[in-house]
Amino acid sequence: MNDNTKVLVAMLAGVAAGAALGILFAPEKGSETRDKLNDALKNLGDTIKDRAAEEIENLTAFKEKVVDNVKTKFASADDNVNQATQQQEPVAGQF
Repeated sequence: MNDNTKVLVAMLAGVAAGAALGILFAPEKGSETRDKLNDALKNLGDTIKDRAAEEIENLTAFKEKVVDNVKTKFASADDNVNQATQQQEPVAGQF
């Protein structure tokens, strides 16, 4: 987890805790408080799911870049090996 993600998760947790405390200490009926708290937690869950989906997309894109880079490096190395073996002259006694 990178630093930005940690900060975002901490911020969301703080917002959720603050909202929950604010709702719990508000002068309303218990059923209304529970409904508000339930809605706030649902919204927080949706936000976390959205952020997780974004991070998964970012990781997938990063993985694809790394795989493409590795494939390019291997292809380049293979070309270099092929060129080097073609330029070598056979020595008597070697197969």
